[in-house]
Amino acid sequence: MDYKQYIKSVMDFPTKGINFRDITSLLEDGKVYRSAIDELAQFARERQAEVIVGPEARGFVIGGPLAYALTTGFVPVRKPGKLPRDVVSVSYEKEYGTDQLCIHRQSIKPGQRMLVTDDLLATGGTIDATIKLVEQLGGKVVGVAFLIELTELSGRSLLKDYNVFSLIKY
Repeated sequence: MDYKQYIKSVMDFPTKGINFRDITSLLEDGKVYRSAIDELAQFARERQAEVIVGPEARGFVIGGPLAYALTTGFVPVRKPGKLPRDVVSVSYEKEYGTDQLCIHRQSIKPGQRMLVTDDLLATGGTIDATIKLVEQLGGKVVGVAFLIELTELSGRSLLKDYNVFSLIKY
């Protein structure tokens, strides 16, 4: 399926000069959304993923349905103060400073095969931080999957040691 036709480009959002790739138009079409999740699920099955991991918030929109399609668990990765139990955290660099992500310490068992997913791969910082959390807890990242990859931002190079799959490339 040509998923690009379901992505709206919004110029100058959130700031001037940015061409924002809006996935909500794809999500609004149930058949297209399902097809996208089905293709991501096939990638996960081929890697024998046991659990899906996704960072907030848009990683939940992809990861939750993907876990459901695979009948696996979903592990959310969140900002500090959002998870109620014991967490491990990692700091990472963003375009304008640093940020932090957290995961429940008991969410991942050593050796579990994890697929990390998000809506979009740009610079790769958020996904790299998510992978670090998974691996810190002993999980094995068997792949990373996205709806969209912005190739000019070279996020894939940061993830060079992993199987990377994206449905749409710009």
